[in-house]
Amino acid sequence: MRTQFFNRTEAGQFLAESLSAYADREDVIVLALPRGGVPVAAEVSKRLNAPLDVFVVRKLGLPGHPELAMGAIASGGVRVFNGEVVNALQISDEVIDAVSAGELIELQRREKAYRAGRPPLAVEGKAVIVVDDGIATGSRMLAAVSALRQLNAARIIIAAPVVAASTYREMQRAADEVATVMLPEHFYAVGEWYEDFSQTTDDEIRDLLAQAARRHPVEA
Repeated sequence: MRTQFFNRTEAGQFLAESLSAYADREDVIVLALPRGGVPVAAEVSKRLNAPLDVFVVRKLGLPGHPELAMGAIASGGVRVFNGEVVNALQISDEVIDAVSAGELIELQRREKAYRAGRPPLAVEGKAVIVVDDGIATGSRMLAAVSALRQLNAARIIIAAPVVAASTYREMQRAADEVATVMLPEHFYAVGEWYEDFSQTTDDEIRDLLAQAARRHPVEA
């Protein structure tokens, strides 16, 4: 049994093996949560012969208390909300709209930088494999899944090389399927499961997406 991956590329290769049922299917796309999810997803995309794109999620932090998430905004301009926080603190629509507008600008900036002018992949009606390099609490992944539901994905598969056992059941409830390689009971940080957990750069993301786009020309 594995106890550590060398790097995200190797982790993606192992993860792809658990997703072999989705290989060579025209209805499958792979979406990576940047930054760390991209090199993992690139290997999954390559081995499954499926198109690759990024799916950016930005937290909507409460003004003055940015660590408190009112919700999130994701690729496609989709917003998801933390109803408990919004209702308990009686956060107004104006505050939510103002924070969302600011985060949307940053989300669009990142997408533009990563995609280099290519249109995003269409999600509707697709089996979407959404990939990160690891899942600790899963808040970002859950926001991504909620957004993909709103975009009418036909099936959503959460995929990460390592998932905290305490979070796994929640991921199963949120998605149609969860694929992982390691499911540790004791989980402190994603980086502990990698020998090389160096930061993924914007240039690396651009290169990996460009390589994938050459294999699978992007359709709007």
